[in-house]
Amino acid sequence: MKKTPRSKKNILGDPNRGNYQIWIISALLAAIMGFTYFSKTNAAITITERDFEEMLLSNDVEKVVLIKNKDIVEVTLKQDALQNSKYIELKKNRQSNGPHYKFKIVDAKIFNDNFNRIQEKIPEDRQINYEPEERQGLDDLFFNYGFIFLLLFGFWFLMKRMSGGGGPGGQIFNIGKSKAALFDAENQVKTTFKDAAGLEEAKEEIKEIVDFLQNPGKFTKLGGKIPKGALLVGPPGTGKTLLAKAVAGEAAVPFFTLSGSDFVEMFVGVGAARVRDLFKQAKEKAPCIVFIDEIDAIGRSRGKGQMPGSNDERENTLNSLLVEMDGFATDAGVIILAATNRPDVLDSALLRPGRFDRQISIDKPDIIGRDAIFKVHLNPIKLDKEVDSRKLAAQTPGFAGAEIANVCNEAALIAARKDKETVEMVDFQDAIDRVIGGLEKKSKIISPVEKKIVAYHEAGHAIAGWFLEHADPLVKVSIVPRGIAALGYAQYLPKEQFLHQTEQLMDEMCMALGGRAAEEIKFSKISTGALSDLERITKMAYSIVSVYGMNSKLGNISFYDSKQSEYNFNKPYSDATAELIDEEVKKLISNAYQRTLNLLKKHQAELEIVAKELLDKEIIFQADLERLIGKRPFEQPTTYQAFADQEGTQKGDETNLEENLDNVVDELKKNILTEIKKEETDSLKESKAESNDNE
Repeated sequence: MKKTPRSKKNILGDPNRGNYQIWIISALLAAIMGFTYFSKTNAAITITERDFEEMLLSNDVEKVVLIKNKDIVEVTLKQDALQNSKYIELKKNRQSNGPHYKFKIVDAKIFNDNFNRIQEKIPEDRQINYEPEERQGLDDLFFNYGFIFLLLFGFWFLMKRMSGGGGPGGQIFNIGKSKAALFDAENQVKTTFKDAAGLEEAKEEIKEIVDFLQNPGKFTKLGGKIPKGALLVGPPGTGKTLLAKAVAGEAAVPFFTLSGSDFVEMFVGVGAARVRDLFKQAKEKAPCIVFIDEIDAIGRSRGKGQMPGSNDERENTLNSLLVEMDGFATDAGVIILAATNRPDVLDSALLRPGRFDRQISIDKPDIIGRDAIFKVHLNPIKLDKEVDSRKLAAQTPGFAGAEIANVCNEAALIAARKDKETVEMVDFQDAIDRVIGGLEKKSKIISPVEKKIVAYHEAGHAIAGWFLEHADPLVKVSIVPRGIAALGYAQYLPKEQFLHQTEQLMDEMCMALGGRAAEEIKFSKISTGALSDLERITKMAYSIVSVYGMNSKLGNISFYDSKQSEYNFNKPYSDATAELIDEEVKKLISNAYQRTLNLLKKHQAELEIVAKELLDKEIIFQADLERLIGKRPFEQPTTYQAFADQEGTQKGDETNLEENLDNVVDELKKNILTEIKKEETDSLKESKAESNDNE
């Protein structure tokens, strides 16, 4: 197996690369020290005054310089004297030019007296005079003015970082500037509407906004106005940001994008200043689009949770945004796109027409939308011939676009882990299991007793769903441990519906209680394995009684708060009503559990068959249930069966279409042959007529 060569450039950047300012400071200090060290005075050899006296008496000295401000004497020798062997160290140090020697003196007056005393011993024709001077070198400048230099450099360095330099704590002077990223003709986004699959209705709304900007005359000639903004609302992972990227790729106008948290800062007034700067840049680039992701970070309802007399910076930012979107001096040509998954917390002034004229709801895709999303994400993957996007769409109910993308990626990774050439259908099924139930825990040791309990628990769910008319039958049952604490895993395929009747909700509760009922029937004991089931049916029961108004004693009353106030500590009903709700919920769950017990006792033989099959195979499918206990005793097919029948009908339609095409082709061939024969007959008749005329 060949090893891939490591790239010289780290993908995440070079963590060992230092800050360039440190290198600049180091270079400056090195230069100063170098100049100081290699200056002429430092290059001279240090001697004593006695040595200097001998040089003068030997007539080897050419020049003497007294540096008063340093109390140093520099001595330069004659060129002839440099040939003397006693000055051999000068040749080693390559000191051909002066000064060659130096020595320290105590006082200039004492040196003058000593120098005159030595001169008296020398003949007048060989006497020399010294040159007094004051000298300022680089070392002097550094020691005298270095503090001022470092202070100025530090101030410049700090100003540079504050006004846009890198590193934490910077951007102080640009703190009121907008952090929006601009995408225009130079750095265009490559995402298009084709990449945003499964969002057909939302794309129609968004495309119209793009058409407004590209061809405004088409709409304004009839008196229409370009909408000020559109709010994308939907659960996480449904494609709100992806749709905004598609708008940036499709619209031939500048596109500003930023997050709602980019306006938030610790300093007062910064958020409002950034809003003003954002719209100032947008108006200069108009017509353009501004996209604010997670707008609920600054768009929450005002007045909630604010202390009396305090200043809420978020409210100031929101006020500035409201004024810029539809204020007194608002200019046209700037369209605001925003996305949030919490529209209930947004301020009502932000949602009114004139600011966000349109609220585009992006829900989780249905089976058709999931099919389209799968086709987009399956395109770059090497697939096996058996992989069908429609089957994958049917097996992933309730999945959002992000989860579908995760399934496709996990399937490719699973296939690569097994060294496969292509990604097969079983890899996608394993990926779906991993996304829903978590990672398979093959190393988790389960005792035979626990495994048997899990098998009967999951078999209870399967039997209850199979013999309840309105319940969603299980598509797949597994007793392989997954996730943190899941010892069993069941996959449902619910119907694509929005309204549920009382019977349907009751059947779903009974199916959820099937696991615990099976444990009680088989072992006369219950376990903690029904925790998630009990949590689900408790919420469902309280919803039936207090939300949907489906209880006869409470009547058509709903205590659901659509506004979901953050600080609503008061219950909207009395203690007596609360006690009645608890009693009705308990009665509802007890009746459902008793009904489930009766159902499983009636089909106890089927329960044993399914549980033993699970213990043997660990994983069974809906087809195995049909093989083991027969078809469901209801005329209405399951969602999975309806999908299979639809797929078969589609294949039949394709076959009929091919047969019809063959018949059309045969008919065309016959017509063409008839025309050819007719033309040949006419040409023969014409040739005979011409020959008769010639005769």
